[in-house]
Amino acid sequence: MVDCKKKRIVIVGSGFAGLGMASRLLEKGIDDFVILEKSEGVGGTWRYNTYPGAECDIASMLYSFSFAPNPAWDFKWAKQPQILNYLEKFTNDRDLYSYIKFGEKVTDALYSNGRWDIKTKNGTIYNCQFFVSAIGQLHHPSVPNFKGKDRFLGNSFHSAEWDHSVKYEGKKIGVIGVGASAAQLIPELAKSAKKLVVYQRSPNWIINKHDRPYSSFEKWLAKKLPFLSKIYRLSLWCQGEFLIWPVIKGAKLRGSLVRRLNNLEIKKHVKNRDKASKLIPDYAVGAKRILLSDKYYKAIGQSNVTLETSTISRIGKRSVETISGNKHDHDIIVFATGFHTNPFLKEINVLGKSGFELKESWKDGAFAYLGVTTHKFPNMFMLYGPNTNTGHTSIIYKLEAQFEHILKLLSITGDGIIEVKDSVEKQYNAQAQKKLSRLAWSKIDASWYKDGGRVTNNWYGSSYEYNKRLRAPIVKNFMVTTSQIIQ
Repeated sequence: MVDCKKKRIVIVGSGFAGLGMASRLLEKGIDDFVILEKSEGVGGTWRYNTYPGAECDIASMLYSFSFAPNPAWDFKWAKQPQILNYLEKFTNDRDLYSYIKFGEKVTDALYSNGRWDIKTKNGTIYNCQFFVSAIGQLHHPSVPNFKGKDRFLGNSFHSAEWDHSVKYEGKKIGVIGVGASAAQLIPELAKSAKKLVVYQRSPNWIINKHDRPYSSFEKWLAKKLPFLSKIYRLSLWCQGEFLIWPVIKGAKLRGSLVRRLNNLEIKKHVKNRDKASKLIPDYAVGAKRILLSDKYYKAIGQSNVTLETSTISRIGKRSVETISGNKHDHDIIVFATGFHTNPFLKEINVLGKSGFELKESWKDGAFAYLGVTTHKFPNMFMLYGPNTNTGHTSIIYKLEAQFEHILKLLSITGDGIIEVKDSVEKQYNAQAQKKLSRLAWSKIDASWYKDGGRVTNNWYGSSYEYNKRLRAPIVKNFMVTTSQIIQ
């Protein structure tokens, strides 16, 4: 017999998005919901990514809920263990554990007769009025299918699946990829590796972030005078909004400043001219996320670190070979090759009205009205959905705007059904792509921000503009019924 449970709301995922949404529901007096989590603990990406040096690339005071400040951050940029601890404490303090079902991997979401059936791998069905996806974008490791990869006799793993039983001190290590995760783990491996080879396809624009620990006095001030923390949080938001965002829009002076800071760091730490020349990107500043690191160029400049820019041709039993004929022996290979970000909701079969398949709708790239709702999928809301990612500020800021937007849609809908109009969604997405085409993200052929030739991950404006757009839902843009009807 199939176990079927009824709830008003089902939230899938217990990272920042799912936990924050659940907390706001409770604050509004809504407790008829459940959070389905496939793992055995909360945290999302901050539970899975435990590689050496793992930390956030957004300052701690901004990368946390505004309604749950943490005066105890140890560093300006928080490390993974403390971020996970923050989320676990948040879950406990807000009594959210009682609403979470762990070990429930969702496989299907089927809409029928005004309600959703959310099916899990364990065979349980959760029947609900509203389905909220809080799955996120960065949790499906992507490893290219290198020739010979499965024949490697040493240890190999993706950065998000770190094998902590493997000792890397005194070993010959290869790190494939130079993105945000790689920029954090490479300096840690370089400290004790006998030899470290960094396989770079394309360099990044990187500037010094000036990280430092917070003093006891600063923590005391943050706890006793919380308004100071709010002012500091605002200043961090302003830095991204008024310094980095203009670079992405193409501001020449600010872009020139980033290039100069990047090149100064290279000149300071990388004395080998050939190696240094390989670290300067040939694409527009901001086309890929601008990385912040105090340690990356120092690590690359070390004598035990080799920067390999020739394309990998194959992986041998104990080596990596390139098309230029270079061969590097390795005991360990780390794939810092990013994540499958497209299509969104990759692991769930989502069927909307009349059995319409979400994967079919998004076959040429994901889209959604304001990143939250999509036509033919009534009473379905997305957190951190298509075109809501950011390249310059904290996603938490946008998530909080989405929480309030969804709460207002719930209020509008009541016991009925809500669905964005097809014409509204099409017009919105056409305008979004037109604006995105003018930004730095569209100036390169491929990145994790793009799918089907379009930018599908990022929002086209400032984070303030996004917050403003979500603040007051335009009721006429939706089809609303006041009671559930068979469709």
